[in-house]
Amino acid sequence: MSQNIRNFCIIAHIDHGKSTLADRFLEITGALAKRQMKHAQMLDTMELEQERGITIKLQPARMEYQGYILNLIDTPGHVDFSYEVSRSLAAVEGAVLVVDATQGIQAQTLANVYQALEHNLTIIPVVNKIDMNGAEPQRIAAEIQEVFGFSQEEIIFASAKTGQNVESILQAVIDRVPPPRGNPKSETKALVFDSFYDAYKGVVAYVRVVDGQICQGDKILFMASREVSEAMEIGHLVIDYRPVKSLQAGEIGYIATGMKKIDKVRVGDTITLVSQPAVAPLPGYKQVKPFVYAGIFCVDNDDFPVLRDSLQKLAMSDSSLFFEPENSAALGFGFRCGFLGLLHMDIVRERLEREYDLDLIVSTPNVPYLVQMTDGQEVYLDNPAALPDRSFVRSIAEPYIKAEVITPKEYIGSIMEICEQKRGKYLQMNHLDENLVNIVYEIPLAEVIVDFYDQLKSVSKGYGSFNYELVGYREGDLVKVDTMIAGERVDAFSFIVHRDRAYSAGLAVIKKLKEVIPRQNFAVALQAAIGGKIIAREDISAVRKDVTAKLYGGDRTRKDKLLKKQKAGKKKMKMLGRVEVPKEAFLAVLKR
Repeated sequence: MSQNIRNFCIIAHIDHGKSTLADRFLEITGALAKRQMKHAQMLDTMELEQERGITIKLQPARMEYQGYILNLIDTPGHVDFSYEVSRSLAAVEGAVLVVDATQGIQAQTLANVYQALEHNLTIIPVVNKIDMNGAEPQRIAAEIQEVFGFSQEEIIFASAKTGQNVESILQAVIDRVPPPRGNPKSETKALVFDSFYDAYKGVVAYVRVVDGQICQGDKILFMASREVSEAMEIGHLVIDYRPVKSLQAGEIGYIATGMKKIDKVRVGDTITLVSQPAVAPLPGYKQVKPFVYAGIFCVDNDDFPVLRDSLQKLAMSDSSLFFEPENSAALGFGFRCGFLGLLHMDIVRERLEREYDLDLIVSTPNVPYLVQMTDGQEVYLDNPAALPDRSFVRSIAEPYIKAEVITPKEYIGSIMEICEQKRGKYLQMNHLDENLVNIVYEIPLAEVIVDFYDQLKSVSKGYGSFNYELVGYREGDLVKVDTMIAGERVDAFSFIVHRDRAYSAGLAVIKKLKEVIPRQNFAVALQAAIGGKIIAREDISAVRKDVTAKLYGGDRTRKDKLLKKQKAGKKKMKMLGRVEVPKEAFLAVLKR
């Protein structure tokens, strides 16, 4: 049976046509009739995916073609979801590499190919979008040959949109991708490559059975979390669920566990049978750690219970989302959330606002820091406001990434200038062909997460692409900058920055606050401080009433008396008054 199975995935950079190609596969194999295709990119099941034209969640689909069973996994293309891609690659034997005939090799193309080679997958190169104006299929094919070493005969020229040569890709999958290896009589091992929560079935795990078999009703064990459950329902995934009695070695399918906690079912975990457990799990499992942290608060504090319930429900379908309660003196109760990147953060925010009708404030994203205390203790810090007093801190280390930028050679100078401004350390430069260059830098993650990608696209006129991987922590001269309004520290505006950037960053925050905080009846001082040292200051002048307007005669002393009385009142008000910072001020500064 397993000799007729082919497990493969589609890998590509964003917007190179993965999901459209998957549509054609479903159509040609008859998994979906044309009348059932209610929209393009059928495997992009979320409304946000269809609107943005990107794949956020991987999606498996089972197809039958010429007597073969083809198990396809459509993977995300964005760097934020690279761990999800790596687990998908571990579940298959082959990968269809899609490269846009108008754009050529991009940063994520390189990253995905390297991951596929690490898993010893058979790669089928496809030059897509050959029907488009401006397509250069022969030049892109030459690029693929030079960079990856494929021969001209291995490359398939196709158009996923029109269906041209798509059947040739399916035939190549049958001919070139090997059948799954695995012993059906060995101890059971199944790799979890995705999981989500279903209101009726509980936690549903998408699995690739590597060895043995799993039958309906079997008691199963998750080897990483040590959680025991029952395979209440198992089956194949053909867009929807197709229940079966058992999943054999080499097959891809789903297991409905009935469990209520998705954090017990992690991507990369190994499932085995309680009755005959495996000795060791499948390799490659690791806990997904957030790269970026931000606070999420409700504009209306009465919505906090709704936000709490919404995050719990969302986490059931997104196992990489981390959150814990946080209390801000300025913003009230909220949650400190961890994300895999800025796109992941943006998707979570938009889903919360759309699906649960919430009005949210999201604080400026920041990275986790490694703080070495004077007593030798190491602390991971994801909230700058929680940094201990500097007298107890020996050093602060920040995460660094290895950034790979692929760009046409005419933009090399501008891109290197941006990387240097971001405190980047140059590593190497590789010429992929006569026009395309791969530039590699080590850059602090904090310098990249806010506006690096926008700047890159701007200076390269849209041609530059970017991929990164975390390489570890480096100690730096980092300081916490506090923002004070009328002498009071506002924790929501605290941030950690390199000492060289502290003045400019602090000044930018208080200048923005001066624009958006309304004038009070007394003068308000806005200050940026490092510890007890003020590094920047702006003042909001007081609103003054013309108390002398009613005077129409008499000597000067009458006027002076009224002005003196007003001055004394302002002084008393300054001592007792509090500045109410409007929500608009938080939105303006936190989006800086």
